[in-house]
Amino acid sequence: MKSTDLEAESGDCDSCCTDCTDDGHDEYRPSIFTDTRASLARRDYAKILASVGGLTAVASLTAPLAGLTRVFEREYTGPVYSDGIYLVDGEGERIEETALAEGEKMTVFPEPRPGIEKAPTLLVRHPEGSYSDAVKKEFMVAGYTAYSKVCTHAGCMVSDEEDGTLVCPCHFGKFDSTDGAAVVGGPPSRALPQLPITVSSEGYLIATGDFNGPVGPGGE
Repeated sequence: MKSTDLEAESGDCDSCCTDCTDDGHDEYRPSIFTDTRASLARRDYAKILASVGGLTAVASLTAPLAGLTRVFEREYTGPVYSDGIYLVDGEGERIEETALAEGEKMTVFPEPRPGIEKAPTLLVRHPEGSYSDAVKKEFMVAGYTAYSKVCTHAGCMVSDEEDGTLVCPCHFGKFDSTDGAAVVGGPPSRALPQLPITVSSEGYLIATGDFNGPVGPGGE
């Protein structure tokens, strides 16, 4: 039976043929919306997109966590700072006494950097009268105090601030920088180690020793 006869009986070429000849009709091409093969392809494509999206989301969460935990993957075992070591910024530039205004903070490192993984340090500046007795005078200078940036709970970076309080974004540990970085909220069990600092004769901030406690989790 010819395809044209079938068309006459059914009234719909889609139901009877897949490649009509050019007998006065345009070449038949199944619609992507009616062809079951296309439907399966669309579903497979959607699954692929969902899988890729899920992997991307997981990777976006895993990458920063990997960067945070890497702080303990180091070979260097000596002191992080020592007397006379300059504080420098991320570009290696020494920190001048005028670097921060009161109420500001920044991340600094020792110069030279000895195993930078344990070196990130929070430098903060407040009015000198705002500090408690927990901050020894020999540990501060010109309103500056410095603390390890590595949270004492899980080793994440204490990078946020809330109403003048230092906050770790991982588990929301909170530390008061005017009270020797004492814990004022969250799960950490001890303060951030403090770094004794002073100003050099050239006007740069330098350490006068190492942190007054172990860096990161543990060390109770």
